[in-house]
Amino acid sequence: MQNLQPLADDDITQLQSLLHALPAPLQPLDLSALDGFLCGVLLQPRTVPASRWLGHVADLDGREAPAGAARDSLHALVLRRHAELDQAIGTRQWFDPWVFPADGEGGDEADTVAAIVLPWTAGFAAAMELFPELMAMDHAELVEPLALLFMHFDPDDLEDADALVAMIETLEPPADLAEAVQDIVRALMLIADVSRPRAVAAAPGRRPKPGARRPGIAGRTPPARRPR
Repeated sequence: MQNLQPLADDDITQLQSLLHALPAPLQPLDLSALDGFLCGVLLQPRTVPASRWLGHVADLDGREAPAGAARDSLHALVLRRHAELDQAIGTRQWFDPWVFPADGEGGDEADTVAAIVLPWTAGFAAAMELFPELMAMDHAELVEPLALLFMHFDPDDLEDADALVAMIETLEPPADLAEAVQDIVRALMLIADVSRPRAVAAAPGRRPKPGARRPGIAGRTPPARRPR
C-alpha cells in the first residue's frame, strides 16, 4: 500500500489560504466543506475521476480557477487529502474529519454542535448533488448512516427523503462535538461497506444506549480526537 504523507498543520493552513485567495466570482469550498465533499466523492459506488470533481473545489459550479502556480499548489494539496481519505475509508481506519469549532464555541449544546458540523455535511451533500449514484442505490443499510450525516439539516431541506427523515427522528443527537465527529466517521464506514465493500466487511454497530461503552470504528478504539 502506498505510504501517504498526511497533510500537516502547515499544509492545511496553506490550503486554506489558497482557497481564500481565489478571486470573485469564484465561490470555493471552505476547508470543512471540502473535506465532506471529498468523502462524498470517494463513497460513490464507481470511482469518480479527478477530472470530474477537482474543478468544483475552487467553485462549486465548476468555473475554472486562474491557471498558475497557486492553482497547481491548490490541486496538489487537495489530491493529497483525497488520497489520505481514500486510504482511510478503503481500509476502514479512523481519521480526523476537518470539523472546526469557531472561536469561543465549546460545542456542548446540540444547536452549537449542529452549526459546527453543518459545513462538513453541506460539502458531503454537494457531492451527492453532483454525483448522485450513491443516493440512487436502493439499499436499506444506507438509511441509518445517511441519517447520521444529514440529521443536522433542517428537515424541510430533505425533500423526497421520507425514509431518511423518519430515521433521523429515531436518532439521539450527539451529546457533544467529539461524539458528532465519531458519528461522522462511523457513518462513512457503514456507507463504504455498501458502496465500497471489502471481501470481509467489519462494520461498527449502532450507537449504544446512554451509559453504554461506545465501540471504536470497525472494532478499533479511536485515537484522541482534535481538541475542542
